[in-house]
Amino acid sequence: MYSSSKIDASNFVSGVDTAFMLILGISLLFLVGITTTMIYFIVKYNQKRNPKAKQIEGSTKLEIIWTVIPTILVLIMFYFGWAGWRPMKNPPKDAMEITAIARMWSFQFKYENGKVMDSLYVPKDQPVKLNLEALDVIHSLYIPAFRVKEDMVPGRTKNMWFVAKSEGEYDLFCTEYCGLQHSYMITGVKVLPQEEFDTWYADTTATVLSEAEGALPGAKGLALIRQNGCNACHSSDGSALVGPSFLGTYGATHVVITDGEEREITVDDDYIKRSIYEPNADIVKGYNQGLMLSYKDLISEDEIQDIIDYIQSLNGNQ
Repeated sequence: MYSSSKIDASNFVSGVDTAFMLILGISLLFLVGITTTMIYFIVKYNQKRNPKAKQIEGSTKLEIIWTVIPTILVLIMFYFGWAGWRPMKNPPKDAMEITAIARMWSFQFKYENGKVMDSLYVPKDQPVKLNLEALDVIHSLYIPAFRVKEDMVPGRTKNMWFVAKSEGEYDLFCTEYCGLQHSYMITGVKVLPQEEFDTWYADTTATVLSEAEGALPGAKGLALIRQNGCNACHSSDGSALVGPSFLGTYGATHVVITDGEEREITVDDDYIKRSIYEPNADIVKGYNQGLMLSYKDLISEDEIQDIIDYIQSLNGNQ
């Protein structure tokens, strides 16, 4: 879906790649050297050539050599690793700040002007600081092309930063196993020229819908579902995921578990609103409790109506 990498896609690529290639080169050198030495000794000192074992005295000189040289190499590797890592912990004061929110199983990105997206949009050649928040379990935000990764821990304030150097689209995903749909927790970073980004940033009504999708009934609701990661757990085509599918659900009768007891409900506006704000109040029979957190502070009542319109459109009850 997204281009995997480009040379110097961010300001950290050079430092990380230098450390990686140095460590890889030294490791390969020792692998080849030690393997060659082992084969040489096997051939030279095999039983046919040496039927009687000889006692070999230790060598202080040799001991010093194979202690000092590896120590120097380890210190060199440490230095280059430290030099590549250290700048990542010092974001510039003038960096553009974006809040990255992780929850099972999606990312959200909140901008200072109130814009919220399910993909990360950033300007080229400008420092960007991500303030990381995890709402449920430990996640880890990773942008491989930028060589940046940071764990997101509930209740802890953390951040990461970078400067995107090349325009294009890049993978962004979670690298900390966070439950059943962990592998679905993938989105992207879109790097735009400064002028194009400024235009996008100023348009607070823009959505990620295509032109064709925007003309469909319930298009605003579909945009909200994608933006909030609802489609990671609820399908729109009837396929089974972590939660019930949206297809054909409006007006249907379901058996739910409420306070430990079974009861029948009809899916209507009130039920959908309660499911969004109090997701563990009525659990559809056959599904697990505790997998969804409340969206009370993230989705307004007007936006819930847009979502209802979309769900209704799936079975023609518009």
